[in-house]
Amino acid sequence: MVDLKVNLSGITLDNPVIPASGTFGYGKEFAEFYDINILGSISFKGTTREARLGNPLPRIAECSSGLINSVGLQNPGLEAVCEKELVDMAKIYTKPVIANVSGFSIEEYVECAKAMDKQPQVGIIEVNVSCPNVHNGGMAYGVLPESAAEVTRAVKAVTTKPVYIKLSPNVTDIVEIAKACEEAGADGLSLINTMLGMRIDIARRKPVIANKMGGFSGPAIFPVAVRMVYQVHKAVSIPVIGNGDIRTPEDAARMLEETGCDAVMVGRGLVGRPYLIEQIEARLEDRPYDEPSYEARILLCLDYAERLCAYEGEHTGVSMMRGISSYYMDGMPYAAKTRSACAKAETPISTATKAATKHLIVCLIMI
Repeated sequence: MVDLKVNLSGITLDNPVIPASGTFGYGKEFAEFYDINILGSISFKGTTREARLGNPLPRIAECSSGLINSVGLQNPGLEAVCEKELVDMAKIYTKPVIANVSGFSIEEYVECAKAMDKQPQVGIIEVNVSCPNVHNGGMAYGVLPESAAEVTRAVKAVTTKPVYIKLSPNVTDIVEIAKACEEAGADGLSLINTMLGMRIDIARRKPVIANKMGGFSGPAIFPVAVRMVYQVHKAVSIPVIGNGDIRTPEDAARMLEETGCDAVMVGRGLVGRPYLIEQIEARLEDRPYDEPSYEARILLCLDYAERLCAYEGEHTGVSMMRGISSYYMDGMPYAAKTRSACAKAETPISTATKAATKHLIVCLIMI
């Protein structure tokens, strides 16, 4: 078997594959599909000092070439993460994890880093200065070398754990910012986050997203990510984690091989493809891997819709599924008609009709 072990600032990972923050939660849902201990590490859901409900609806918009999201750092807050989420996570994942932290001030970044420094299962602190979905925070600290370096120094002063800075692509010169973070003491870097985008509803003459703009992701972003990761890796001497619309096992292999980065994070590619991580590891180990059947993908979509509505509430869950459902059906027969129906959905499928609907959809797809 191929040895995929990597060392990130003294933390040894069994392999270089890491789910990116915001797309894997705390691992509970994915643990129902496979043993998540196959992962090199997990960058869990971004944490802020106070609990956040996220941005107003709608906050997801499907585009012809990708997806715009403006979730807005929704999370239960620092205290709940440390006292509950990490405790529960330790029961299903036994390796060191990556704590992604965000703030709306230097003081908030510092407070979050201090708390994560005390958590035994946290191996690396990932400082998010690149979120495009919130005002007066996140990306505001990542667009200039001086402000990114200021956050880096402040966080480094309160923790003994490795500090990685998550960089934004929405900048003039990402290499200059990367070098400023390295000089300020960063132990590593991860890049890139989403690119700032907007979609207009022509009928209403207003942005589709309530927050007007959000983070755009899609296949067209991958070459941009490869270019930026390559440039940064050449310019710094600290570990670099590459991410940015890795959607296939081949994408992950190309990111590692073409940029020289030390590890990869997989984010938006997991939307509609919870099995992607397993496929990537198989590809890196030169093992064959299978694609799930149409039936399995439809059942996954319905299961996800049910979970999302239970977690977010029916109104929010249905609104989010209008954009997300298409990712489960990519490449299927009748996918366009099904996507159109999902985009008009007002309520989730009732319990009484769910079994019949599953059977009907599967039969149609298998024709």
